[in-house]
Amino acid sequence: MIVAVNANRLDARANAAGTGGFALIGQSALPIVQDLNSAKGLEHFGLTPNDLKSVSFVPMRVRDGDEASCLNLNRAQQPRLLGVDPEALQSRKAFGVDWTLLKQQSDAVPAIGDEASIKWSMGKKIGDTLDYTDERGQVFKIRIVSATANSILQGQLLIDEAQFVRRFPSESGYRMFLIDAPSNAVAEVSATLGRAMQDAGMELTPAARRLAQFNAVQNTYLSTFQVLGGIGLLLGSLGLGVVVLRNVLERRGELGLLQAVGYRKRSLRWLVASENLALLIAGLVIGIVAAAMAVLPATHRADFPIATLLGVIVFGVASAWTATWFAMRGRLIDSLREE
Repeated sequence: MIVAVNANRLDARANAAGTGGFALIGQSALPIVQDLNSAKGLEHFGLTPNDLKSVSFVPMRVRDGDEASCLNLNRAQQPRLLGVDPEALQSRKAFGVDWTLLKQQSDAVPAIGDEASIKWSMGKKIGDTLDYTDERGQVFKIRIVSATANSILQGQLLIDEAQFVRRFPSESGYRMFLIDAPSNAVAEVSATLGRAMQDAGMELTPAARRLAQFNAVQNTYLSTFQVLGGIGLLLGSLGLGVVVLRNVLERRGELGLLQAVGYRKRSLRWLVASENLALLIAGLVIGIVAAAMAVLPATHRADFPIATLLGVIVFGVASAWTATWFAMRGRLIDSLREE
């Protein structure tokens, strides 16, 4: 159980798809109407293309709603909506989904969200719909057509920008940005944008850090289960000592006979302890192999819980050896008289 649980830990550094290939995610307090991908848009904030070399933006319109990420334990009824140009994400093959699905024409507005948010926070699945009310007071449906896996898009649904403007025309400008920047200049780009857009309340977060914040919630639960499982294994090792104690007490006559024919008590102790040590190691090996097969797709990104398993071995050997020593006290040969 410990090995299987540990294999499900989430690591933002090993999940490039979760960040969509973006280096930063930005959120502004005030809407930004300028095109940050153009020289004119940057000039409004006192920037030039040379200040942000190889930096590009995917702007998104925001309609506030319920928090639907793992940071909220309540069921989200109307998650936050983001309006985005599907082509801007499709050209990057971001997050491993087909963004052209947002262009589908149907009776409901197509939407894409994070798989965990859809399943746990919204209680929905792909193909289900949610009811929203637009600015005119008219109810319309949003249908979930695809999902990203463990991404920074947790807590919201993305729809086509054209559909967003049609439903919420007063939500002018953009308040959320996915920012692509060179990996060796992320800190510099973040500092430059933060200074230039401070009046708009721009808050910039590395995409990997944002994903790690989401992952930390699941990893905390896994750590709890792993600690409880480790305690259970240690108690099981203690139980092994009790079994050894009873077994040796029942075999004192046989061990006394071995001592009578020439075996030293020290050799008998090693004999009994090695029998149970072999069972302990065999049990651990069988459990590890079974767990590895059960979680095979995730084993390549799992940290093996070596410390816990070594602790189990040490504790098991200590309890078995203590029980053996306690049960073999005194003269074993005397037990032959009782037979």
